[in-house]
Order: sequence, then C-alpha cells, then structure tokens
Amino acid sequence: MNDRDEGPPADDRTAGRAAERAAELRQIDALNETGPHERTRRPAPGEDGERDGAGRTPSDAVRHRDVRLLEAGRALAEATSVDEVFMALASLTSPEFPLDGTALFGVTERSLNLIGRYGYRTGGSRTVRMTITTDYPAAEVLRTGRPVYLPTVEEYRDRFPTTWRLAARKGSRSWAFLPLVSTGRITGVWLVAFLDDVDFDSDTRSTLVTLARLISRALERTHTGEAELALSRGLRSSMGRGASVYRGMTVTSRYVPTGGGLVVGGDWYDIIDLPSGRLALVIGDVQGHDLHAASLMAQLRTAVHAYAAEGHGPDAVLSRTSRFLTSLDGDRFATCIYIEADPAAGTLHVARAGHPHPVLRMPDGTCMIKHIRGGLPLGLMPDEDDYPVNVLELQAGEIMMLCTDGLIETGGHDMYTGWNRVRDAMSPGPTSDLEGMADRLIQSVVGPVTENGEERLSPRNEDDIALLMLRRDTGVQRPVRPVRRILTTIEQDEAEGLAEARSELRALLHDWAQPDQVDTAVLLASELLGNVLVHTDQTAALMASISGEPGCRTLRVEVSDSGDELPHQRTPGEMASSGRGLVLLDILSEQWSVRPESEGKTVWFELSEDADGVAGQDV
Repeated sequence: MNDRDEGPPADDRTAGRAAERAAELRQIDALNETGPHERTRRPAPGEDGERDGAGRTPSDAVRHRDVRLLEAGRALAEATSVDEVFMALASLTSPEFPLDGTALFGVTERSLNLIGRYGYRTGGSRTVRMTITTDYPAAEVLRTGRPVYLPTVEEYRDRFPTTWRLAARKGSRSWAFLPLVSTGRITGVWLVAFLDDVDFDSDTRSTLVTLARLISRALERTHTGEAELALSRGLRSSMGRGASVYRGMTVTSRYVPTGGGLVVGGDWYDIIDLPSGRLALVIGDVQGHDLHAASLMAQLRTAVHAYAAEGHGPDAVLSRTSRFLTSLDGDRFATCIYIEADPAAGTLHVARAGHPHPVLRMPDGTCMIKHIRGGLPLGLMPDEDDYPVNVLELQAGEIMMLCTDGLIETGGHDMYTGWNRVRDAMSPGPTSDLEGMADRLIQSVVGPVTENGEERLSPRNEDDIALLMLRRDTGVQRPVRPVRRILTTIEQDEAEGLAEARSELRALLHDWAQPDQVDTAVLLASELLGNVLVHTDQTAALMASISGEPGCRTLRVEVSDSGDELPHQRTPGEMASSGRGLVLLDILSEQWSVRPESEGKTVWFELSEDADGVAGQDV
C-alpha cells in the first residue's frame, strides 16, 4: 500500500470546488450590493440635443470633463489616505464622466481583498476576498497584468458568465478594471463602473490609465514614504497664508503646491525679522518639482535665514546662497529675489538672481512690471558676486507683488500673456483689500474663468505658485491723493536700463488722454537720460510722477545725476549728432528747468494732460 497522500475522494473534491465557487459568488454578490449611492441613468452629454441638462454644448462638456479630471488628478497627487483617494474619485462624478461606483482591491499573496469602495453598500463587517482563479475581471487583471474594459452588459456576460449577473444587478452599464502598479509589480486593481454606456476609446483609456497611476502613487504613500510626506507637510505648513502687519507696511502671502505628486515642490517664500524693525522678504524657485527639489528648497531657506541673521546685505546673501547651493548639488539651480525692507520709511533694497521681475501696483490700480537689475540664478556661477542692489521707495498705497513663474505661465500662458492675466487680477479693487487681491491672483490661475461671456473651470496649476505682496501703508485715515510714481536708476554699463526706463514710463502713462504726449514724454526722458550716460560718468536717476484727476493730470519727469557740470542750451548745426536735448525740452514741454542739488543736479520737465498746445518756457 502506497503511503503517499492521494487527497480526498473525487466526490469530496467536486463538492469542495462547488463550495469554493459558491463562496466566490457570495464575495461578488457582497461587492455589488447597491446602497444609498445608487443612481438612475442620465442622458449622455448631447444625447437629447445640442446641449446637455446643464445647458452645455458637447464641446463645453468635454472641457468640463477634462477640468474635472485634472482636478481629481491633482487631488490624487496630494492624497495621503484611502479616504482622500475615494474623495478624489468621487469628485469625478458628472454627466461627462457618469461614475456609478468605484472600488480598490489590494493583493495579498494569491488573492484580492477589498480595500474600499464608493457607490456600493458598505456590507457591514463582511469582508470581500477572492482568489486569483475567480471568474471575475479584477482577478483576470491580476493574472494577466492587463486592463479589462467592458463597454456593455453583453460583453461582461460573454466574458465572465459566472459573475456578470451579480455585477449587472447594480444597474451599471460599463466597467473598467485597471492594474495598480508600484515598483514594477501589480499591487492592486481599480474597479470603475459607469451608469451609461462607455465605448472606452483611446482618450478614455489613456485617462483611466493615468488616474490608475496616480491612485497607485497615492496608495503607496499611505503605506510607505511617511518620512517624505512629513517633510513635504512640514515645509508647506511653514509657508502658510495670511497677512502680517508691520509699522508702515503690510505683507501677505500665498502658496499653492504643484500637481506633480508632492504636497510641496521647489518654490518658496519667506519673511524674516531683522534688527531695527527691518524685515527680509524672500521668494525663490528651485529647478524641478520632485522631492529632491523640495529638500534643496528647505536647505536654501535655512541658508538664507542664517545669512540674513548674520547681517549680510541682499547682494551678499544671494552670493553666499549661490555658493551653498553649488556645494549641495552642482546640477540644480534656483532663482530668487531678496528684499531688505524698512517698513517705516518704505524703502526697499532689492537683489535679484534670475527670478521674474516684480509687479508694482499704484493706488489708482495701474500695474507695471518693475525692472530690477540682477544676476544669474543661484548655483550657476558660484564664483561670481554680481548681484547689484536696487534701491526703491514704495509710496503710500503702492503694492509690490513677487511671484514664481507658476502664477504667470500656468495654463499655456507665456510671460507676456501671463503678465496680462496678473495685471487684470491685480488692478481692480481698493488698495486696502490686500487679501482679496491675493485671492484674485490665485483664482485667476486655479479658479473659474469667463470665456466668450460664459464661465468655465480652468485647470489647476501644473507648477508650484509662491506669492508675496507688500503694501506701503498710509498711516492716516483719509484717502491718499491719487499719485503715480516710478523711480529707477541706470548705471553707466547698463545700456538695457534705458529701454526698461522707457517701458516703465509708457506703463505709467497707459491711460493718458493724449497718446502723442506719451511719445513726447518718452522722447524727452530718453534725451535727458542719454545726456547723463554720454556726457558724464555718473549714474542716472529717473523719477516720474502723475498727479491730479484723470483728464487734467500733470506729468513731472526728473532726471538726476551727481555731476557738477550744469547743462546749457546750444544751437546744434544741421549735421550735429548731439546737443538737441535742451532744445527739444524747450519746444515740446510746457515747463522745464535745472535744479542744483547738494550733490549734482536735476533736470525736470512737465506735461499737462488737458493742454491744448505746447509753449516753450525759459529757464
């Protein structure tokens, strides 16, 4: 007699398989129990005519679906628990994406077990677990590693005759089962059921695959990577939103994380208290959107804090930070603006390292790009210390906005069109509502937009957004007289500064009633600046201001330098290449003069918005 165990008798094996099959059917039956989330079928977009139930055309419906998918994708990228994953998936439900229910299965040895579900009854304490051999689409995904798409009840019935009745009982019309892959292996399966027929074309399949990848990453974060998540959350919490009020200045900030998978990326801002009531305002952007960029950002923030606390000026802070970044990672760079502000006096000492220029908003809503001389991004040339310091003075009611490029370029915009979007969001509203202005700027990127008279959702940002806004406060209760003012300096070796000065002057005069006078003002200012740069070895300082009410305002332009020689009017010959600056002032301006200073001189002129003609004036 053979001692080998030959197993149970045939009749017992048959009975065992029948019991296993019955158990599997009970599992499928438990999974497909419908509950309070059950819904009735809705018409597909465009099915009842040219517009769906919400009044949208098919093209509108497609855009709305895409935006919902982007929103859900971003929520998945930030999800840190299974509940947050299901909240993100539930947000997909819409006429354009008729979600009827969804479930997530995890893999345990050779079986599938239910992690959670939405749109199904919870089933009390019952668990759902099935072997890999079960005649169920999710089990086939685990066996083959490929998605299973079932566009109709008939196809479900033909391919999975054992379980299709139980699945169809819920009332779903189409199903998709997709593998959840992590580190090269299947770690779970995602079930998504639809209330309407879905043909699963290439676009739909691509969308589902992308969502499955995001779900995989989210589930992985719930089990691993807690240290990385803690780092990201800690960094983000240190850049919370809100306003800080100082004596003479109010500062507010915003941070919106990237959709790239982390809670925080490489963008940052900081507000650092300095001695004597001063403060440092910092905004920066480390190359990349991965955890390494976030880690580098945290170290750069610490370094900037340390250098600022040591008492270094803006140029020295950036130079030292650049060398520090090179020692950390020679392959990454970062852009940055560092401002040392005196809130009481309204003065700003600014150094820039490859970062986008700030935006200056005046009390009447006029916005302009404020050109700041600067050097290369941090980490590119660590041996160079070329970060010139720009000295500015904010006037009462003026606001300076600093941001990273995510605010400007998100949504397919370039630096020009993105600047227009920023300008349109900053211009409206009173100067006193700094918080509302910051909210509008963020909403212009991540919120609804109006297009052709209709409101639609816009995609969430594909890049981090860091935002800093500082306002020079009036210190008085009465309204500030509407005065616009710009102040800029041009060094001898900065020829591009002349073009930037012209650009800022045109922006100052953007709503001037007489366009010809704008050209006149730019011409005269260019002549005065050119005289300083060509005939002296001094730095030229331009100050331009507009005062009065619209329609009868006065423009005053002053150009100063530290040279001792006073200008004098000449009569240039026909072929002379210079000597016409003061002649043009005499002909084109309403008033002009030369004012000696304690050091150097100032040449000024004025133009009136309501002037019918121009009369020359004697010095």
